[in-house]
Amino acid sequence: MSRIAATFETLSAQRRSAFVSFVMAGDPDYDTCLEIVKGLPAAGVDVIELGMPFTDPMADGPAIQLAGQRALAAGMSLNRTLQMVRDFRAGDAATPIVLMGYYNPIYSKGVETFLREASEAGVDGLIVVDLPPEEDDELCLPAQAAGIDFIRLATPTTDDARLPMVLRNTSGFVYYVSINGITGSGEANAAQVAPAVARIRTGGLPVCVGFGIKTPAAAADMARVADGAVVGSAIVDRIGRGDSPAEVLAFVKSLADGAHSV
Repeated sequence: MSRIAATFETLSAQRRSAFVSFVMAGDPDYDTCLEIVKGLPAAGVDVIELGMPFTDPMADGPAIQLAGQRALAAGMSLNRTLQMVRDFRAGDAATPIVLMGYYNPIYSKGVETFLREASEAGVDGLIVVDLPPEEDDELCLPAQAAGIDFIRLATPTTDDARLPMVLRNTSGFVYYVSINGITGSGEANAAQVAPAVARIRTGGLPVCVGFGIKTPAAAADMARVADGAVVGSAIVDRIGRGDSPAEVLAFVKSLADGAHSV
């Protein structure tokens, strides 16, 4: 059983929702980011999403775009992102890590090489936002053959005709984007999200909801209707304004406590 599946099975048995956090690898620099990432499990994070910095993001709002720019300016690369996973795995063999980003850096490195190194480093899943289901042969199916879950995004515009294709080769969990638009924009509304989560759950996978969750109360509200709450921009904002790792992790713990309170 994969680390992702084992985590959701354990949480389901405990009747709890997951708390999923996003940070950009290498933001604001390698050592500071690694300190934060290493502290996430103790702060209550069940699944870590680690951003792969990229020069031309499409779905990211200002906070995460700036995080990527800071990381790239500090010398971060896809190879160093994989090294960060290795460094994390040296002290944590249980917490799932999902790499999130865009296909270009993976394509440039070479799919076969990337998947081999990602698997060896201890990557559990991928979210690649610019590869639709029609391109599953490109990365999705090879990733799953390498033992890495391929996590698909569903959105408010994913209708009943499109949903089966979105879910067809998805594994690990489904990431539901709660609002139309970019990360960090708007506020997620749990009551509006609940019917979509119920519809997507018919595919048999856990559904985690992200975009627009910024407070412990919002994380708690989303945890009531979904299998997990995802927070990224609100955490990245704290890093961007210069909070210390301890301050960032204290904020993350407040969010995790919210998600786990229901």
